[in-house]
Amino acid sequence: MLQLSRILSRGVPPRSAQPTQSVSPSLSLRGPAHLPAGSPTVLRLRAGPEASLGLEGRGGGRRKGKQRLEKLGGGRNPGQKGRGEAQDGGEHFLEAATLHPRLARLSWERGSEGGAGRALGRPGETRRGPDLPRCPAEAAACPGGSLGAPGASRWAGEPCALGARGNEAWGALLRLDWRAGLEMHALTGFSLVSLLSFGYLSWDWAKPSLVADGPREDSAEQPSAAPPQPPHIIFILTDDQGYHDVGYHGSDIETPTLDRLAAEGVKLENYYIQPICTPSRSQLLTGRYQIHTGLQHSIIRPRQPNCLPLDQVTLPQKLQEAGYSTHMVGKWHLGFYRKECLPTRRGFDTFLGSLTGNVDYYTYDNCDGPGVCGFDLHEGESVAWGLSGQYSTMLYAQRASHILASHSPQQPLFLYVAFQAVHTPLQSPREYLYRYRTMGNVARRKYAAMVTCMDEAVRNITWALKRYGFYNNSVIIFSSDNGGQTFSGGSNWPLRGRKGTYWEGGVRGLGFIHSPLLKRKRRTSHALVHITDWYPTLVGLAGGTVSAADGLDGYDVWPAISEGRASPRTEILHNIDPLYNHARHGSLEGGFGIWNTAVQAAIRVGEWKLLTGDPGSGDWIPPQTLAAFPDSWWNLERMASVRQAVWLFNISADPYEREDLAGQRPDVVRALLARLADYNRTAIPVRYPAENPRAHPDFNGGAWGPWASDEEEEEEEEESRARSFSRGRRKKKCKICKLRSFFRRLNTRLMSHRI
Repeated sequence: MLQLSRILSRGVPPRSAQPTQSVSPSLSLRGPAHLPAGSPTVLRLRAGPEASLGLEGRGGGRRKGKQRLEKLGGGRNPGQKGRGEAQDGGEHFLEAATLHPRLARLSWERGSEGGAGRALGRPGETRRGPDLPRCPAEAAACPGGSLGAPGASRWAGEPCALGARGNEAWGALLRLDWRAGLEMHALTGFSLVSLLSFGYLSWDWAKPSLVADGPREDSAEQPSAAPPQPPHIIFILTDDQGYHDVGYHGSDIETPTLDRLAAEGVKLENYYIQPICTPSRSQLLTGRYQIHTGLQHSIIRPRQPNCLPLDQVTLPQKLQEAGYSTHMVGKWHLGFYRKECLPTRRGFDTFLGSLTGNVDYYTYDNCDGPGVCGFDLHEGESVAWGLSGQYSTMLYAQRASHILASHSPQQPLFLYVAFQAVHTPLQSPREYLYRYRTMGNVARRKYAAMVTCMDEAVRNITWALKRYGFYNNSVIIFSSDNGGQTFSGGSNWPLRGRKGTYWEGGVRGLGFIHSPLLKRKRRTSHALVHITDWYPTLVGLAGGTVSAADGLDGYDVWPAISEGRASPRTEILHNIDPLYNHARHGSLEGGFGIWNTAVQAAIRVGEWKLLTGDPGSGDWIPPQTLAAFPDSWWNLERMASVRQAVWLFNISADPYEREDLAGQRPDVVRALLARLADYNRTAIPVRYPAENPRAHPDFNGGAWGPWASDEEEEEEEEESRARSFSRGRRKKKCKICKLRSFFRRLNTRLMSHRI
């Protein structure tokens, strides 16, 4: 290859003609470009106002010395062009001189065949060939921007991708530094070389000082590969989204973004979560079952002095140790009675969202009983009064995009987006409701509008990942937190049960991974995965380590997801809740003396699933698209009260749990009861304290927030132990409690028939 001094010996203006103002170079391109013979390549540089552009080419085709490049431009008029064509193969050099002060636009006219689409990335970013993903075949499918078909162009400040259409594709980009502003003060040069045996495009750097002082000895060498950077991790969690409520599961709800991301990634069709909010979130952030965090029972109420155990090392804390910047947007619901419980004290650098379980989507008010209402939108550790009035789904997507815009892609990022959608109250912007105006069931109509709005929020976040240069090295994980609430428009059809139950409709989750880093994409995985597995999996991706001393219940499932290997997980403990109402017909004798079957518990081992106690409502509820269902049809799929406390299903053969095999396979029942007993021996006591009146928002300026100090916590624990001891010594009969229980069950039956 010719020396840089020879390449630039012609067409270079005198040093005095170059600007003397010292500004940072913006676009510096140099290096060989290898193109197949006979494939014309045209590079056009369009200069903006007050720009000077000079191009001079020399070189040869197959015959040495044959002139093939034209010289155009060189003035200061807007729109002047420099153009060079390489048509016959061989070596060609294209020189660009005095590109200053601002290059307005870069436009590709035609590409070479056989290359792979590559992303340019964001301003100020360097990318290397092996790290760059393929761009979709259709340019329109690249929301981050694409040069697309020949003749298309992008303004300099925009991120873009060298796309591919049909038989034309742009060459593989080995290295490119694309800087905002495109300010230059010295000669910028690049070369085009066409060789018969190569089909890729390689761009390198020439610093202004090197161009001015003389040739570089290593100008012909390719840059060494940079060490792999840990991937950016984006975890998107939705609230109460049913198994049936996504387009690729045959839903009547429009979710084009989720459908596309799942189709291009890996769908998780054997993925399990917990039946309610707090347990799923606690297991995600700790990698431990509920029995190992003391959160076996119910959720954390706003007035309870309870939160995620402070001795647990959370997922964001572990990622911070690996050098990650960590951010959370959305619903926390893991306790806040002390400041040490807040997200910013549990591993997140920033936080915007709600601390309680459900708030108004516009006003962010939350009521935990009559007259116990408060504002719940926080930024960091302060109340975000000024953000009230914005629809939460859109607000959270905007904040996620802002985080991406202000963060450097060179530092690994963990972004946890926990949407409030589609939890009650059922509220949606009017424009989304209009799409479902023909849907007869009002609750389903509002619910569908909320799902579609959330889908568009995910699209905006994905677009921001591409726009700001994160996408090529990112892992996007989508998950629901529990089954859909059928009373509020959700659907888990054809699975059995709903939110709050341990039937498949309550614990089978929506989930997929979308990432350019996946080795096997566009497929469906049936590997067994649980929400606790994300902790070790993401720590492993980040370059961190976990050991047996961490006491995790999760497994690293990345090889199973990315490469299609067998899952290391063979069983899941769904839960053991000793405080839940004991089943009337359960007993220790019914559990072969191994396990008290009156206790609510659920476990899956291999293809077998065992439930004991009261697993919750076991109805099969079809999608509620009609305003009302005929009672006769509804009752066909309803479970009458049964006198049993043990169920056994072969989930692989019977995923809808319609054939109970407990009576036919007592050997399997006995083995799974023994596993429950083994797990129970490792459980810690349930932490479910009584509500504290000090938590009332009126004592905190009208907003929900921390209220307890260390001394108050110790006093509360002593009182709780005293109450437990008192209950153990004497148990009073409570007639009013029985009446309340009766009317609660009656109301539930009436509501079921009404829906």
